[in-house]
Amino acid sequence: MPRYRQDRSRPDRASRPLVSRLQQAFEKNFSEGLEVGAALSVFRREGEIASMCGGFCDAARSVPWRNETMVLIWSATKGVAAACTLHAMQETGADLHTLVADFWPEFAQAGKSTLTLGHVLSHRAGLCTLDDHSANILNRDSVVRAIERQTPLLPIEAGPAYGPRVFGFVLDEILRRLSGGEALSDYWRRVFAAPLEIDIWIGLPERLNHRVATILPPRGGKPGAGDELFAKSFTDSGSLTRRAFSSLRGISGISAMNAPDIRAASLPSMGGISSAQALAKFYAMLASDGTCDGRAFFKKETLEWMSTRLAQGFDPVLQRELSFSAGFMMDPIDKDGQKKRFLLGPSPSAFGHAGAGGSLGFADREQGVGFGYVMNQMQSGILPDERCMALVRAFYSPD
Repeated sequence: MPRYRQDRSRPDRASRPLVSRLQQAFEKNFSEGLEVGAALSVFRREGEIASMCGGFCDAARSVPWRNETMVLIWSATKGVAAACTLHAMQETGADLHTLVADFWPEFAQAGKSTLTLGHVLSHRAGLCTLDDHSANILNRDSVVRAIERQTPLLPIEAGPAYGPRVFGFVLDEILRRLSGGEALSDYWRRVFAAPLEIDIWIGLPERLNHRVATILPPRGGKPGAGDELFAKSFTDSGSLTRRAFSSLRGISGISAMNAPDIRAASLPSMGGISSAQALAKFYAMLASDGTCDGRAFFKKETLEWMSTRLAQGFDPVLQRELSFSAGFMMDPIDKDGQKKRFLLGPSPSAFGHAGAGGSLGFADREQGVGFGYVMNQMQSGILPDERCMALVRAFYSPD
């Protein structure tokens, strides 16, 4: 059991066996030494039904993790960025078939004139990395110009090729073009974060640094099941995997992400900082027909873009089978429509996004569920590990 734990679960909104299962799975992660600090939140349409946190915010284990603690969620930020982009599309009448070059003319360079918003959002645009090694992740203009000059590295029909770093910059520029110049980070605060009253930040204010846990690198060890190909490819300096994850200079190493100036930077691919409760509430809104507290954020058609697979196949960057909707991860399905993986629970239409090291947020529209798990001790692997999966299984197990 973690030395420090808060539990604000609501047995009046969920069965006691459900809450008990989640508590046991959560505490087991600590008793087995897998966590330093972590938090879990689950919402159903009527509100938060489970909320627990434990452990510490730092390697020295001196600062307790509280419900309001936030932490870097890495690529789970992409779900937030995708929601902003889809909302801007909804508001301007653009759809998945709209050519990016129609509103971003410079994007048409180097063979990209036929790429659509659907291609970009489902990682089929071939922009998983950039050939321009001078582009700096902390200099947005340099990255955007490099994107404009970049030739797609793979054809559309090749399927998904995940862009760990570049993807967020493409979405940010698309949103700026659609919205008349508003940055994605500002759009997020205005349209979603402020109305929903949630603590997910893309560009953290200095005044909130004291609430952020330190992200801790993986402890090492052998790759987990399914990650062997990725680990091997990552060690090859010429592989697409290595090129994609080393694309854009300016940040060296995981620990650099703890610096206040990096936390303050707008990095919509990998720099989001969130609490578990905020992540779960965001996805609960998406799972509840795009509404929260009587306020509608999304139309039915836009929600269908989020929960409909646009691409599935072996991803040459992450070196495993992946499935994407418009900006979100989905579990792959077989030819009969049955799920081949249960990262996001049993629903075939569930969607969300994982973050490096273990964080996860997802929406289950069938059950109206929003799920959020965050932690500071990263584990090796490209998808959430057994810590998070045990919590997902506990939630969906029958009473």
